[in-house]
Amino acid sequence: MKKEDILKQREKALEYYKKAGIVLTPKEAANIEIAEFGLGMVDEVGLQLVTYVNTDRVCAKEMVLLPHQVCPEHRHVPTNGMEGKEETFRCRYGKVYLYTDTDKSAKAADIHVPLPKTNVTVFAETVLCPGQQFTIMPGTLHWFAAGEEGAVISEFSTHSTDETDCFTDKRIIRIPTEE
Repeated sequence: MKKEDILKQREKALEYYKKAGIVLTPKEAANIEIAEFGLGMVDEVGLQLVTYVNTDRVCAKEMVLLPHQVCPEHRHVPTNGMEGKEETFRCRYGKVYLYTDTDKSAKAADIHVPLPKTNVTVFAETVLCPGQQFTIMPGTLHWFAAGEEGAVISEFSTHSTDETDCFTDKRIIRIPTEE
């Protein structure tokens, strides 16, 4: 992504953090990560996030999804001899549509969001409104999307190794690059 596009996405994310009542330090605001997944359509398939802490044992993040923005389907795989990441999502603002492989009989017709412009294969839906949370166990295939007003999600997890996530759509590049 170009630097000016990254700055625009950060500004959008800051608006959502404010709506959710989440206060960031100036350093955190300046370091909001923009994950555009290498697809060049960040407003549709992307994620804006701040990582507060990521130690050998725990991780805490705040994530922003713009209206109808999708974080693509992936799983957290074992890395460096450790089990894949276990994560709990807690909705702070808006509505989050979370899809997992927990119900193998769920079909695309069961979901409440348009099919994203990336490959997805799991459709067991959990809808999170502010104050609701869901825990995703290591190795669980999942993807998530915001409703029409966007969403802010707190993530509490074991050590994050997102750079090793396994995505269903092989076009995806997890680590963002700046042009």
